[in-house]
Amino acid sequence: MNTFGNALRLSIWGESHGAAVGITLDGVPAGIALSEEDFEHDLARRRSGAQGTTPRRESDRPQLLSGIYEGVTTGAPLTILFQNEDTRSRDYTVLTHHFRPSHADRVAQVKFDGKNDPRGGGHFSARLTVALVAAGVVAKKMLPAEVQFSTRLTAVGGERDAERFEQVIAAAQAEGDSVGGVIECRVEGLPTGWGEPFFDSAESLIAHLLFAIPAIKGVEFGDGFAVAARRGSENNDPILDSHGTTASNHAGGIDGGITNGNPLIVRAAMKPTPSIAREQLTYDAECDCVAPLQIKGRHDACVALRGAVVVEAAVALALADLSRRA
Repeated sequence: MNTFGNALRLSIWGESHGAAVGITLDGVPAGIALSEEDFEHDLARRRSGAQGTTPRRESDRPQLLSGIYEGVTTGAPLTILFQNEDTRSRDYTVLTHHFRPSHADRVAQVKFDGKNDPRGGGHFSARLTVALVAAGVVAKKMLPAEVQFSTRLTAVGGERDAERFEQVIAAAQAEGDSVGGVIECRVEGLPTGWGEPFFDSAESLIAHLLFAIPAIKGVEFGDGFAVAARRGSENNDPILDSHGTTASNHAGGIDGGITNGNPLIVRAAMKPTPSIAREQLTYDAECDCVAPLQIKGRHDACVALRGAVVVEAAVALALADLSRRA
């Protein structure tokens, strides 16, 4: 469904080309100072404008509709709304029958018997991540001050040299194509003990929220898949003191599904956006045949460019939920 969480519950709503998108957070403690200005830094990190991002321009001004009074949270459900101002729905008309490959167009139509909103991907659009980013701002205010986030793009189109990212994206864009990327989120200052075995482990909740982000196809903690090729003697993180400090951090700050006091490290892989200008052969229900598709509209050549803050928000929200149960 569209609701997630236990001690902190999120309900996300809206469509890409509908009137608005937004999110309601239930479980935000009373007394947290909050204003529209608090959201600007993270919203700016997500905003388009850089080379390789969509030409769609939204002001992304958050409207705090409930759960706040005289500048502080009340303890009631907090609702944040964003108006959709720059839509161009005509670009999506053909996609109701000529489906984009590797997109939700077809599966959404089948699941909802054709009653889904297809404009801009509807409820499946990355437009909704603006609400997730806003929720992440609130989540970070719920965490202890010593908890600090550092999130960055570590690879683009398989290239790991940050100085070449722009070149890789420009080359793909020139050919009417797109590229994916890898985002790493590092969290310092976490205490030992956050995480609820068995099904609400720290990894389980973080991964759950990360996989809810459109375009995320892989998640790993610490050294991730690389650990499968090692021996235990190579992969173990020796404990150095009573605080649990470890000599290495192959586990990425989590043991047994519980934070161990070392930096939490998680990486998420974002696929290339399927909405590309390059012509593709794909199924058209109107003729019941495979036919050439030329996708119109305004799309990112590398959605990962704006994805770092979204990944950070998801991690923060999972941690805020766990912190309320610690």
